Amino acid sequence: MNSNEIRQRFLKFFEKREHSIIPSASLVPENDPSVLFNTAGMQPLVPYLLGEKHPSGEKIVGVQKCVRTTDIDEVGDNTHLTFFEMLGNWSLGDYFKEEAINWSYEFLTNKEEGLGLDPSRLYVTVFEGNNDAPRDEESFEIWKAIFEKAGFDPEKRIFFMSAKSNWWSPGENGPCGPDSEMFYDVTGELTNGMTKEEFIQADDEQKIVEIWNDVFMEYEKKDGKVIGKLVQRNVDTGAGLERLTVMMQGKDNVYETDLFESLMAKIKELSSVDNLKSRRIIADHIRSAVFLISDGVVPSNTDAGYILRRIIRRAARHLHLLNVEEGSLINLVNMVIEQYGDIYKNIKEKSEQIKEEIKKEEEKFKKTLGQGLKQFEKISGDISGKDAFVLFSTYGFPIEMTQEIAQEKKLAVDIVGFEEEMKKHQELSQTASAGKFKGGLGGDDENSTKLHTATHMLLAALREVFGPDVYQKGSNITPERLRFDFNYPEKMTPEQLKQVEDIVNQKIQESISVEMKEMAKEEALKVSKTSFDPSKYGDTVKVYSIGDFSIELCGGPHVENTSELGYFKIKKEEASSAGVRRIKAVLE
Repeated sequence: MNSNEIRQRFLKFFEKREHSIIPSASLVPENDPSVLFNTAGMQPLVPYLLGEKHPSGEKIVGVQKCVRTTDIDEVGDNTHLTFFEMLGNWSLGDYFKEEAINWSYEFLTNKEEGLGLDPSRLYVTVFEGNNDAPRDEESFEIWKAIFEKAGFDPEKRIFFMSAKSNWWSPGENGPCGPDSEMFYDVTGELTNGMTKEEFIQADDEQKIVEIWNDVFMEYEKKDGKVIGKLVQRNVDTGAGLERLTVMMQGKDNVYETDLFESLMAKIKELSSVDNLKSRRIIADHIRSAVFLISDGVVPSNTDAGYILRRIIRRAARHLHLLNVEEGSLINLVNMVIEQYGDIYKNIKEKSEQIKEEIKKEEEKFKKTLGQGLKQFEKISGDISGKDAFVLFSTYGFPIEMTQEIAQEKKLAVDIVGFEEEMKKHQELSQTASAGKFKGGLGGDDENSTKLHTATHMLLAALREVFGPDVYQKGSNITPERLRFDFNYPEKMTPEQLKQVEDIVNQKIQESISVEMKEMAKEEALKVSKTSFDPSKYGDTVKVYSIGDFSIELCGGPHVENTSELGYFKIKKEEASSAGVRRIKAVLE
């Protein structure tokens, strides 16, 4: 069974059971500053798990794109990935344990509608209870009935486990609850059942693999503590497509499945050096890069953009280790676009942008990679903080790459020293830019100039949506993104964010000229449309006008016409301080 059939069978199975199919949310969470990426299927659904009504109803099913980078250094082994797809079905206050557990078992073992796995190789765990919630006897009884009906001894199939393994929550805050996990005997040698001790040992030895998880979300956590029950009982189930594909295709690692097979073969064909781990890192990272760019992330030195830059550059370095001809990365990008373009439409729609961003980043790094590696070889002994910073600032080596190379050479890296050098550099940069520009602009390059102009338009759009009492409370602009603070007492809704985005993009499409006039401050105060502190300016000021839409006093550079800006996209909206909101946005 290929990976696409597994996807489709899963969706059809639950659609037949009255679940509405929902599309995957973006990899970049909307209005959630606590994380850079969606790392689980339930993350985009938190408001609905907390009681908000979902537009598709109370029973939904989907395949969620996810990125996790906590184990990025482990990528290259048999199991770890940065990008993966999570199959999930959810009950938002509708059904609960009885239906969820029975459907999970049915999908895993049914040959006609599901995966047809051998039930004699299936084991499950349930929550043993603690001070937050009682022992999950209900789940145990449901599983007991299932195994007895199938002719197996429940005592050798179901094991009570602690919260460490059988309590799920997305972090310190949000919906949470006990779960029931399903494991599969990958060896085929454990079909007669086990004791709990034998089960734990088999898990340690990877003779069994977790393939499904039913989370019963009826509790809420705040600041790391369970504070009580939610307004509704929810079910959140999850199964990793990659892991299921390994099972269904009888492989011992994901890179031999149809998800990676062609990509791995192509990398081997292009390589003149044989290194399996490098091939796997390249395959994983290039797949992640394609998906991240398709969801609006661009390489940068901050936030999600930094992760993207890091994985592209790491892939480029491992291509270098394999002695692959320069410029070959784009061949691999095309293969990923071809494989996923019909499943995730935005990949096909943004294919040219994806290729352009990866090509630019590869070429940028290629210019300094060889020199940086030579510089690395000149360093004798462990890597000092200053050496690590030079590799970062001069040769474009993410600190994690320096650590990886150092580890290969059995050298240590002074991370504390690196962070001190970085802090000194940032302080110098801020001092220099403060003397040269106003309004948080960090440079006079083309991108910073465009983003600076966009902040004027953003403020004007916010005032259209929220009224003339909105004004700027601070801004910071880099070549990659703008950050803009403004006074507003509450979180913006998705509708308000879209309204602001649409206003800015409409003005960009109108190709409005940006005009500057120098005039006396007194006269300028009469024509300016926005609130500001006049004491910051001299007697003669510059006034920048974008038609009648935006008229502001400003000292920094601007584009000549709004049509130069491209597409304005808000990436995040969050609290900055009491009564102040912060928007992060980019130009695509």
